[in-house]
Amino acid sequence: MHKLRFSLPVILPVILATACIFSLQPVIAQQSSSGTLVEQGKFTLHKFEQAIGEETYEIRRDGDTLNAKIDFKFTDRGSTVPLSTTFRAAQDLTPEFFEIKGRTARPVEIDESVTIDGGKVHFRTRDKQSDLNMPSGPFFAIAGYAPTTMQMLMVRYWASHGSPAQLPTLPSGTVKIEPRGKDTIHIVAKEGNRDEKLDRFTVEGLIWGRETLWFDAKRNLVAAVTTDAEFDHFEAIRDGYEGALGDFVSRAGADNMSALADISKGIPGSRAQTLAIVGGTLIDGTGAAPVSDAVVVIHKGRIVAAGPKSEVKIPKHASVVDARGKFILPGLWDMHAHFEQVEWGPIYLAAGVTTVRDCGNEFEFITSVRDAIAQGRGLGPRILAAGIVDGSGPMTIGVERVDTPEQARDWVDRYHAAGFQQMKIYSSVKLEEVKAVAEEAHKLGMTVTGHVPNGLNAYQTIEAGQDQINHIQYIADIMHAPFPSNVSRIDRAKAVANLDLDSPEARKALAFLKDRHTVVDPTMALFELYTATTAKPSASFEPGVNKVAPELAEQLTDVGPPSERSEIGEKAFEKEVAIVGALHRAGIPIVAGTDQAVPGYSLHREIELYAQAGFTPMEAIQAASIVSARAMGLDKESGTVEKGKRGDVIVIDGNPLEGIHNTRNVEYVITNGTMYHTAELWRSVGFKP
Repeated sequence: MHKLRFSLPVILPVILATACIFSLQPVIAQQSSSGTLVEQGKFTLHKFEQAIGEETYEIRRDGDTLNAKIDFKFTDRGSTVPLSTTFRAAQDLTPEFFEIKGRTARPVEIDESVTIDGGKVHFRTRDKQSDLNMPSGPFFAIAGYAPTTMQMLMVRYWASHGSPAQLPTLPSGTVKIEPRGKDTIHIVAKEGNRDEKLDRFTVEGLIWGRETLWFDAKRNLVAAVTTDAEFDHFEAIRDGYEGALGDFVSRAGADNMSALADISKGIPGSRAQTLAIVGGTLIDGTGAAPVSDAVVVIHKGRIVAAGPKSEVKIPKHASVVDARGKFILPGLWDMHAHFEQVEWGPIYLAAGVTTVRDCGNEFEFITSVRDAIAQGRGLGPRILAAGIVDGSGPMTIGVERVDTPEQARDWVDRYHAAGFQQMKIYSSVKLEEVKAVAEEAHKLGMTVTGHVPNGLNAYQTIEAGQDQINHIQYIADIMHAPFPSNVSRIDRAKAVANLDLDSPEARKALAFLKDRHTVVDPTMALFELYTATTAKPSASFEPGVNKVAPELAEQLTDVGPPSERSEIGEKAFEKEVAIVGALHRAGIPIVAGTDQAVPGYSLHREIELYAQAGFTPMEAIQAASIVSARAMGLDKESGTVEKGKRGDVIVIDGNPLEGIHNTRNVEYVITNGTMYHTAELWRSVGFKP
């Protein structure tokens, strides 16, 4: 993670008197068998600003002990995510016992406890027991971003124990809490509107990246803007402050922009008006034969020459990069990004990705990040954006509703005015609104990508005007007989595993997609992660999991034992790889995208899987370069290393045409006239180079 150096003032009381650390509203002390109730509260939980659940908590005093019981639950796209937490502490909030059980996101389970007894720490994760080292100074017990109440108690503890620059946490990790100033928030409430001054903090170490938290004068947590355990935007707002949600999100975005600027200052790169990359083997991405002892000249961010050293003149005042023994390729594209925190900027560049298509995000956040990078105020790849829309229903995400054709056209117009290149259809849009989105988008020169909504199939959405499809399962679904509406996931997986790619249904689907010029981004690396078990750990096929930031490592490696379900899933995945190969052989454009997965590394796994599906190494590279540029209508200015195009270039160690895995060995990335050493980029956000 980015190392911030700061001197923390002790802005909270050194001694937390119980009269002032607890409730937002006065609570009449109540006696019960579990002690005296001293605080209670409720937060509304949001994903992409849409209310999806709530968290409630009670804190009771029993003698010299404080006991907190927290219930956290939301429903995300039809999946229930429940979490219960018990916390016991001394009066000064020094932890004695912490237990958390349930889910922190749809695919992420947790069942852990920490017991501190006599200076010893006992840790349980599921049915495994171990002892941990006791920290020598202040420490806290917490496990990730949820529940929100634990973050509130952590900040109170930190403030009462000298506000240390680093606070060790159990069962693992270290957090950094930084005061970021005060914000006056306008609260719209039933009892009357008011302005309230709140203290803003950032927290690093619970998630990969930073969170933004606000506290009132009594140190009640009022709002938290963060990302959940699957990288999605997540917000928790205390009861009574819901009307200020947009303001909290906006202010967190501004603070993130400041963080992006800080990261950028720490990694200035090598900037020169003219760069000459000399002596490497050029694989320009056009499909032409490699050029040994090549020169690529970039002037003011544009390629002005590329070819054999014997034919290219090196400008006298150029900054020369010695690439002897290396390979020069076009900058890569990730066509299914969700740039939901500023730390993605250095990660994409470290992986050699110089352009991403963001496939759905919070409007204010992604436009701010995109513009900051474009204007040189932030570090990251060029961002092309697909504006997400959804209809109302149990699988809905976000707040951009298109339940009528009029709403559909309005949202397309808004996204177009903000400079978005595409529209993205999500899972609850009705067919009539798909048509309206596509018609308006095409009229404005935009294209349409996305999911196939529930109750529809790819034939219907493509006929309605959808140009591109995200995720391979929607293609698999039209390659066999239609499913009944109540089909189970396991039966669907069995059908995919047994799919005959020579069947009439499969041949019909291939011909249809080819005829309609449909572009597919399969996101295979993401689905492969779902096949991991203890017998097939994720590191066995994606070595990048061993290099991620500590906050990510456990959720990417914590998998269950093999089962009948996992065996069926593995067979279904193998067939989906074969489907990608069939699409490619049929001439249907495949573009490489990750849907995040393992940050940075999964793009390389994606194209490795394309090679496994039958792509040549060159074709796999092109899926992440010129084919992607062509799909976005930008092939005349990007996607290959040719004169006149953007100077987006990477220098790698090892010949990718002999081993596609060598694309992972990116040593330098060049974009916007600046060359970065990738090791610095990885380290800036807590990854190992």
